[in-house]
Amino acid sequence: MTRTVFTGATLIDGGSDAAVPDAAVVVEDGVFTYAGPAAARPSVPDERVVDLSGRTVLPGFFDCHVHFLMDSNADFRGKMLTNRPVVNVFERARRMRDTLHAGVTTARDLGGIEAGYRDAVEQGLIDGPRLHVALRLMSHTGGHADFRLPSGFDPSRLLGPFSEIVDNPDEVRAAARRLMAEGADVIKVCATGGVNSPSDQPEDEGLTVEEIAAIADEVRRHRGRPIAAHAQGAQGIKNALRGGVTSIEHGYLIDDEGIDLMLERGAYLVPTLSTFDIDPAAYTPAAYAKKQRLAETAMARLSEAVRRGVKVALGTDSGVGPHGRNLRELAHLVKLGMSPSEAIRAGTVNAAGLLGVEDRLGSISAGKIADFVVCEGDPLADIEVLGDPRAVSLVVQGGAVKKGSLEQFGFAVR
Repeated sequence: MTRTVFTGATLIDGGSDAAVPDAAVVVEDGVFTYAGPAAARPSVPDERVVDLSGRTVLPGFFDCHVHFLMDSNADFRGKMLTNRPVVNVFERARRMRDTLHAGVTTARDLGGIEAGYRDAVEQGLIDGPRLHVALRLMSHTGGHADFRLPSGFDPSRLLGPFSEIVDNPDEVRAAARRLMAEGADVIKVCATGGVNSPSDQPEDEGLTVEEIAAIADEVRRHRGRPIAAHAQGAQGIKNALRGGVTSIEHGYLIDDEGIDLMLERGAYLVPTLSTFDIDPAAYTPAAYAKKQRLAETAMARLSEAVRRGVKVALGTDSGVGPHGRNLRELAHLVKLGMSPSEAIRAGTVNAAGLLGVEDRLGSISAGKIADFVVCEGDPLADIEVLGDPRAVSLVVQGGAVKKGSLEQFGFAVR
């Protein structure tokens, strides 16, 4: 895409509350060169002009918590074990494409796929969100990422390793080094048990403060990386924060002291409330019972964190449930007390801050990479419009059209 001007739409730039009606967004060589009122945009000869009247332009969204390994919990013990390995690879590529088409141009996979998927997107071999990958989850024996079943069967024997089982500070240091050497962009630790754990409960503590602090020291020594903590129970959340994590994933039972720590340390909360929408059939009976037990308290505690000003970034835990519905999470964030514009920022500029890419992604402004989506309707009036992938009519990533076409809107060269 050379110089292309998108006009007529309402602009939500991701950096402010105010929308800009009758806006212009100018893209040249994959970068935004102007975004603002159409009347003030610079004009040059032979530019391509696309009329988006009646629609809304927003930054490309982030999903900071996905698992492209699978489509659902049922897959984990079902077709993933019976598919030929190459079929699983193409299944994951499809999930990535569906996620991109839902409006997510950047995603963070927090365990289950190797760095080659990230590289394949970067090299243009497959269409998907640009990826940050954790590779595997770090957990103690019997913890959230110890997926050995009561029968003794270990699914990783067939699917490949997706956990690092560690039980002391020396082991966590070695695991962190191993993950970074294999290309991890983020380190994922399990600070509590979880809903899908075969051996523990969400309130159970996982890695200790000392162990998490050893990981934080190790990543500091190697150019630094975010540390994402699977953390649902109150004490495990506090352990993770005291150990030095960057984000709390889920955070369902966070208490007031945990909120104090998040504010003090500037940590991000990634609530993943979409998991509460999943068909009960996708869970084992024990896991579904855990999820139901958490639901009411989780909404109350996460709402309190939002009320007190904890930084929130959008994440869905897609993979526990189906991919390609990611922006339904925005409506859940609004239910926690965020305004529609705050929820959109959680999925754009806030998420870019969590991933450390806010200098080049997360908002529509001159000099940033041209990731944006066009939706039908007004998400500030009805945030749920973004949750329907059919309403996302155009997805542009790095200036290249990835969903839809410019021809569908009609364009002219002036």
